[in-house]
Amino acid sequence: MSVPVPLLSFDYMRQRLGLLLLLGASIVLSLALLAFRIYLTQRITYIFLLWNLFLAVVPFGMSTMLGLAAGPVRRRLLLPVTAVWLLFFPNAPYILTDFFHLHTWPDMPVWYDLTLILSFAWNGLMLAFCSLQEMQRLFTRAFGRAWGWIFAVGALLLGSLGVYVGRFLRYNSWNVVSQPLALAQDLAERLLHPFAHPRTYGVTLLLTAFLLLGYLTVRQMGHFARETR
Repeated sequence: MSVPVPLLSFDYMRQRLGLLLLLGASIVLSLALLAFRIYLTQRITYIFLLWNLFLAVVPFGMSTMLGLAAGPVRRRLLLPVTAVWLLFFPNAPYILTDFFHLHTWPDMPVWYDLTLILSFAWNGLMLAFCSLQEMQRLFTRAFGRAWGWIFAVGALLLGSLGVYVGRFLRYNSWNVVSQPLALAQDLAERLLHPFAHPRTYGVTLLLTAFLLLGYLTVRQMGHFARETR
């Protein structure tokens, strides 16, 4: 049975605005770090971080717009928007894997590049958690608390699999449309022969555990802050 969706409260809107401001400030810091590196080195070594960050913003933007939609509109759009959201959600935690690109460059100290990638990875992780929390809230109101948590854990599992597919199989969200057969064949091969692909399951399960613990920590910190107030 569906749970009635109340109008958005002023307190919710205020908290959402505060979240947007904090995330915006954090993203500006990342952009400043990247711009300063390009200015000093005259090289665009880590320019790909911009595209990865943009893709991480997409699911956050979708969940935010869906959360701000009127109740009847939101209920009609919840499932179709969720399907598209799930395609883009892995792009947010995917930035964590950009640490693979960390090298010692003669023109920049490694600690600076470490801070640069860490900044972008942090933004990707926070965008992922904030977006997932909003989607879980919407699912909880529409279908109940149990389904909300089933959705959250399932999204983290699928998101971790998506990170593996993107990093190691080199697919992206658009390939679901442009290369559906090749993507389906690669996934089916790993599903039907799990012992032949231990890295698939190792990366997916370990990343799922890491993201789940991080997500639960962020949620618990939010609950503690509200109880303190």
